[in-house]
Amino acid sequence: MPESFKYKYDDLFNPTLKALHNLGGSGSVEEIEEQVSLILKLTDEQVNEVHRGNTSKLSYRLTWARNYLKRFNLLENSSRGVWALTELGLKTPSVDKEVVKRQVVAEDRLQRPKDKSRPAAPIEEVLEDEELHKYSWQEKLIEELQNISPAAFERLCQRLLRELGFQNVEVTGRPNDGGIDGKGMLRLGGVLSFHVIFQAKRYKGAVSPSIVRDFRGAMVGRADKGLIITTGTFTREAKREASRDGAPPIDLMDGNDLAEKLKELRLGIDIELVEKIKIKSDWFKTF
Repeated sequence: MPESFKYKYDDLFNPTLKALHNLGGSGSVEEIEEQVSLILKLTDEQVNEVHRGNTSKLSYRLTWARNYLKRFNLLENSSRGVWALTELGLKTPSVDKEVVKRQVVAEDRLQRPKDKSRPAAPIEEVLEDEELHKYSWQEKLIEELQNISPAAFERLCQRLLRELGFQNVEVTGRPNDGGIDGKGMLRLGGVLSFHVIFQAKRYKGAVSPSIVRDFRGAMVGRADKGLIITTGTFTREAKREASRDGAPPIDLMDGNDLAEKLKELRLGIDIELVEKIKIKSDWFKTF
């Protein structure tokens, strides 16, 4: 029986720090995840084990680990999703996880108004962070996408590619065509053109490496680039197959990536900016 993913979020504090040190002090979420997988010698089954929806246990618990380390002033992140060691983090190869948790919990309680009428919630339920919040809206959006018909999903992918700058985007979707659902052309700088074929998979599970291989086989001689878009996820093996040395690379867009693109382009999504009022108690004491 395959070994399940047993690491809790606090077990990942030091592997996360080590991963970023190995990466030269900064890295994307995907790079950190891969480094942690290597450090912990995780099997493909452990890496692929799902927490819920489109998120693996590894990804979800690493999100919590980064959140705690950020609050402990060891990490910082940019709007582009790049995480980096702070000046203190560069000097810190490892931490005592209990010390980190105690400090973060204490600071969080100080920042929150005391409401004795409500029971204290576990810290994992009350800590606020943009990276953690995104899972709820992404999951709702992906659920909506998984409930539309396959043909409607293909048309949505066609619209998405057009919004991203592709031209002459067609949905072909013929049976026995190696999984090719559509094609288009991408022009860069008005000079270079790339013929692209795409596959739209309205999945609730994970796309396997065999699907990537079959799609690549159908792509050869017909296009310069290939793109697989899914509402599901890609297994670790599928990601490796997509970027395998010596083979034409296949670009992958999983459900979370798709949700982010739809948000960025405001396709089916409205964003409301909520005004947050903070009372500066110290200011009134100056009178």
